[in-house]
Amino acid sequence: MSKEEELEQKYASLFPHLNERQQHLVAAVDAEQLGRGGIALVSRVTGFSRPTVYRAIQDLHQPPLPVERVRHSGAGRKRLVQHDPQLIPALEALIDPETRGDPMSPLRWTCKSTRQLAHLLTVMGHPVSHMQVAQLLYALHYSLQGNAKTKEGKQHPDRDPQFRYIQRQSESFLGQGWPVISVDTKKKELVGNRANSGQEWQPEGQPVPVDVHDFPDPDIPKAVPRGVDDQQHNLGWVTVGCSHDTASFAVESIRRWWREMGDPLYPQAKEVLICADSGGSNGYRLRLWKVELQRWANETGLDVTVCHYPPGTSKWNKIEHRLFSHITMNWRGRPLISYEVIVNLIGATTTEKGLRVRAVLDTESYPTKVKVKDEDLASVDLHPHHFHGEWNYRIKHQTATV
Repeated sequence: MSKEEELEQKYASLFPHLNERQQHLVAAVDAEQLGRGGIALVSRVTGFSRPTVYRAIQDLHQPPLPVERVRHSGAGRKRLVQHDPQLIPALEALIDPETRGDPMSPLRWTCKSTRQLAHLLTVMGHPVSHMQVAQLLYALHYSLQGNAKTKEGKQHPDRDPQFRYIQRQSESFLGQGWPVISVDTKKKELVGNRANSGQEWQPEGQPVPVDVHDFPDPDIPKAVPRGVDDQQHNLGWVTVGCSHDTASFAVESIRRWWREMGDPLYPQAKEVLICADSGGSNGYRLRLWKVELQRWANETGLDVTVCHYPPGTSKWNKIEHRLFSHITMNWRGRPLISYEVIVNLIGATTTEKGLRVRAVLDTESYPTKVKVKDEDLASVDLHPHHFHGEWNYRIKHQTATV
């Protein structure tokens, strides 16, 4: 039970036995005990104005008045809604979400601040202050709230079955001691003395100075962190690119991971499972992605199985919360002034659960809009799975003929 509900029950059972002054004093005691925000909460539950609660708190610390000094029930200034019974309906009509689509609504194209609401109510013949509007809104159980990201849009009917299929594939590979990796590209970062979100400890009054403006500029270099997350060993690999995020760059990052980390850890592996988003530089529709994977498979002698997450579910890619989120926390509040700083900050990322990350800089150029011919795609030894072969497929390595 919340504190507000506890107070509501308490006052409902206690207040009928108390006179008005006693009710105010009980409310004042609770407001003091609650500390910060207590006055607002008590005011909202009891319906007493905040000035009334303030005065009652002051009375607590004064000598008690004689018992006969009690105002008769119903005396004092009438409540605002008693003077103007149409005030509440007028206020609710203004803030009702249904009025957003009403072309005659005075708030259709403005934010609903208490001052604007008070002004409009006064114009409509209901004189009221912005503080009184705030009190009325609290009494009606309204509160200031931001947007909540809960709607994912249209879902594919086989979204959940695909997740279960990926899980079964992962368990099968891990059971054989073969690598299971998640891959993706982190958000591109501007390189330079520019503001980076987040905060870090600094001597008081001595924040790190950065440039005032960080407008997009084609001449300003960008870092493209491409990650590989090894689920079995809790290891991360990040290739920081200086060019474009293409399928060639995506596979090059996997190639470097295998050469530096994967091959030493999985010397007996015959196949690798790659879990990737359905779009971006590793999208299931990209011809270049499959052609580049075939080249890498031929180089390593590995077969490659790829399982794509369903469209619209990129936030469920494990690399997002197993690797990228920790990198973001590690460099929060630090300007990414150079590629060296970016690589070092990524490489220094660790967690209490044992995550370790290696990062390298890739200075190669990866051109965009590379055309893949039909004969090049036909050379890929592609074997779609029975379940959603466009999302799940196997690319077998090809042995070079003499």
